[in-house]
Amino acid sequence: MQEKDYAKQTDIRNEKKLRELEEQLPKFCTEFFRGIEPTTASRTRIAYAYDLNVFFRFLKENNPSLKDKEITDFRVELLDQLKAVDIEEFLSWLNLYEKDGMEITNNETGKKRKLIALRSLYKYFYKEERITTDPAVLVDIPKLHDKAIVRLDIDEVAKLLDEVESGDALTKHQQAFHNRTKGRDLAMMTLLLGTGIRVSECVGLNIQDVDFSNNCVKVHRKGGYEEVVYFGEEVRNALLSYLEERKIIIPETGNENALFLSLQNRRINVRSVENLVKKYARLVTTLKKITPHKLRSTYGTNLYQETGDIYLVASVLGHKDVNTTRKHYAAIEDNNRRKAAGAVILRQTSDEIRQTGKTDQTEKTEHTDES
Repeated sequence: MQEKDYAKQTDIRNEKKLRELEEQLPKFCTEFFRGIEPTTASRTRIAYAYDLNVFFRFLKENNPSLKDKEITDFRVELLDQLKAVDIEEFLSWLNLYEKDGMEITNNETGKKRKLIALRSLYKYFYKEERITTDPAVLVDIPKLHDKAIVRLDIDEVAKLLDEVESGDALTKHQQAFHNRTKGRDLAMMTLLLGTGIRVSECVGLNIQDVDFSNNCVKVHRKGGYEEVVYFGEEVRNALLSYLEERKIIIPETGNENALFLSLQNRRINVRSVENLVKKYARLVTTLKKITPHKLRSTYGTNLYQETGDIYLVASVLGHKDVNTTRKHYAAIEDNNRRKAAGAVILRQTSDEIRQTGKTDQTEKTEHTDES
């Protein structure tokens, strides 16, 4: 049995999940998901389905005229009956509500995500002229509090890779498995830290996606497009070493092309990589909650500090909008701007500038002679 393309497998799995979720939603939502399919990723549509389900549950539980109706029987005309205040009440309700006997809370991020799903729903049916109002656009998106970038510093990165390679700090039980997986683990960790690719992109790699002639890997980005990402010598050496081990592993049927395999010799999954990262990170730091995405942040931060080029960082990380990158690395950008404060001296004569330049050049010459 030939292995299907990993990206296609993921899309098929996501499509099945979306259809399950659609069965719990009003029937007009199926039209909505079909309409936005060309411009959204399958994971985005699944997230919308979850969030819209919460919204329609809110309406059913809090609107007397809907309590006796099934959510699946709601009609698109319902959207026209709602006002901005109804959506604002929904966002307030999200602070604390009950589901299956459990208390559920939402922070600003959760509220923002659900409002964006609602805005997308309203925008689609308004554009299709199925409704005449769009109250969702009148509701302000919750302001998010800026969070500090959580990342590993340079010493922590070195220590992390040392721990992955040696396994000395692991428990005896963990060390038994470590002997079988350290080559793979080191290759994955080095690749994540050395390229900033997403964990989903990492697990989706096939052997033929690695090109050692040009030191690069071909990854499937969010949104379905392919892109080439380049790596350095440390990543190259780790991958070459692992591939020597990979040659003697007999993968399960259907997993022959997968670059990284689990102990069951199947393509490793996202959850397994997340657990591996947490396991090793705990050996390095207990103050930081390190996930694969934090390894991506570590790479992005290091690249930005080295180059100062926010557009390069955006390109390498696969951000379509540079403002997404700028938002994440605003603190570093602000620090760089602070350096400009003392770069230009206002009350300095041309003679002083020439003298300073001469002094600087003399120092450079002397330093060169000493070298």
